[in-house]
Amino acid sequence: MINDTVLSRLASLREVMRREKLDAFVFPSTDPHHSEYTPDRWKGREWISGFDGSAGTAVVTMDSAALWTDSRYFLAAEKQLEGTSFQLMRLKVKGTPTIARWLADKLKDTNAQVGVDGMCNNVSSVENLIHELRRQGGITVRTNFDPLNEIWKDRPAIPDHKIEVYPMKYAGETALSKMRRVRATLCDMGADGMLVSALDDIAWLLNLRGTDVHCNPVFVAYLLLSTDKATLFIDKAKLTPQVEEYLKAQDVGMESYDKVGEGLREYFEYNILLDPEETSYTLYNIIASADSKAYAKSIVRHASPIPAMKAVKNDVEIAGYHNAMLRDGVAMVKFLKWLKPAVAEGGQTEMSVDRKLTALRAEQSLFRGISFDTIAGYDAHGAIVHYEATPETDAALEPEGLLLLDSGAQYEDGTTDITRTIPLGPVTEEMRRVYTLVLKGHIQLELAKFPDGAAGTQIDALAREAMWREGMNFLHGTGHGVGSYLNVHEGPHQIRMEYMPAPLRAGMTVTDEPGLYLEGKFGVRHENTLLIRPYMQTEFGDFLQMEPLTLCPFDVEPIIKDMLLPEERDWLNRYHRHVYDVLAPHLDGEERSWLENATKEI
Repeated sequence: MINDTVLSRLASLREVMRREKLDAFVFPSTDPHHSEYTPDRWKGREWISGFDGSAGTAVVTMDSAALWTDSRYFLAAEKQLEGTSFQLMRLKVKGTPTIARWLADKLKDTNAQVGVDGMCNNVSSVENLIHELRRQGGITVRTNFDPLNEIWKDRPAIPDHKIEVYPMKYAGETALSKMRRVRATLCDMGADGMLVSALDDIAWLLNLRGTDVHCNPVFVAYLLLSTDKATLFIDKAKLTPQVEEYLKAQDVGMESYDKVGEGLREYFEYNILLDPEETSYTLYNIIASADSKAYAKSIVRHASPIPAMKAVKNDVEIAGYHNAMLRDGVAMVKFLKWLKPAVAEGGQTEMSVDRKLTALRAEQSLFRGISFDTIAGYDAHGAIVHYEATPETDAALEPEGLLLLDSGAQYEDGTTDITRTIPLGPVTEEMRRVYTLVLKGHIQLELAKFPDGAAGTQIDALAREAMWREGMNFLHGTGHGVGSYLNVHEGPHQIRMEYMPAPLRAGMTVTDEPGLYLEGKFGVRHENTLLIRPYMQTEFGDFLQMEPLTLCPFDVEPIIKDMLLPEERDWLNRYHRHVYDVLAPHLDGEERSWLENATKEI
């Protein structure tokens, strides 16, 4: 089927490229703040390609188009790109060319010019592209033009929603205290100040929250720090009198969002930290270019120190997680008690169960919305890692097979992320085996004990070893940090096969979410959010362990019990006792009875 909308947009783009003497243009998934989830204004890659996954890069030449994305989106992208003329490029699959290699093959002319929007591409990505294209045949890169400003006629405006102060009873530390800690760290790194671009870093540092990004309580702004000054560059329409008064009390000045470049030109101290993974190429070059008053300032190229600080939760934040997880667990129990009888009665679909779960969460105090779009994948849809049901794909649920349900909520005192794979009725032996393999991996990671400062990559194999023995694997990460009423995906630490050097520390949150996906059949994923905490001290150093924050039973019916090791069975029984003990006082009689049965020992 031909996608006339995307083809028309490509034609308009190529007209502009021809006028601007551009031979190709690259569209990333990011915004000027290099966010994972972006405001609608910067969803240019989605607009030009029709692919709406959270990760991917679209590249368009005068006669070709391609889109690179990772394994989470292979199946979804294949369907969405049908009829668009975009070729799907599967990242990390043997034979897939890099963007630079593909461009070099398409642009034989050594005088070719490739365009990228320097505001929406970070320093590292642009520098790497310049280097690779130069190696591939002298192709040059232009960074000062955004064709979307001309061809996207109804392009959304930059959001201007009001922001609010995040109360100390949930934040646990003042903005002044956080900024002092950041400045002390910057001093140790040889920097007098820094530009903070990441929206969740700004929200955390200033104890502010907003609604500019779907599911993420952040707001569009920049923050420029120096040794004794902080300036927030923000659309002043976002600021209520209360927020303005609060910012003044925290010694934070306010300037218009579009003056951030001017602020960098006027930066008065000698050293400034610019994170090449976070800072826009355009903004970086304001400091680096010879026509700037800031030229010859010393740029400290280093990762921002804020994510590592934000990742370690204080006691107040940890208490907030426990409270949020309790309420989320109550909502999950109510939902699971309702689900199977409702499916047996008929009329339920992937989208209807999503609405039901969201409604139950909304009944809980401090609920502020979902933390990401729910993944409710029934049968073959469960094999699409980041599947999101639409009216066209919304599958009817039958009292058989597996429903993979990955969901979460934003509460004012914490963010939740949980996956349960639920048998809706009879399941096959293959389903039972895969279900149990994934559960074994989940439990083994929760049982892990490891040295303080170990990287997530060093423990990732614990979640995969049982399935590796069966010649099976999954290609997405095993775990990510979770924000404190912030983004559901939070770094810098991760648990995944690819090397991630960020150390694991006590006080960090991290998910445990192994999975297996059999294309065209079904998928299984089990996920809890965990808290890293001290385990023991020995002559060999400090050791850490993880405890589950999530409170929700795993369905024991599909488990092949003989496949579980004694320690795995013991862990599951202990976890289920804990879930019951914490949740039961907050449930009615029928709900307690259901939960007692769901958490009985195996």
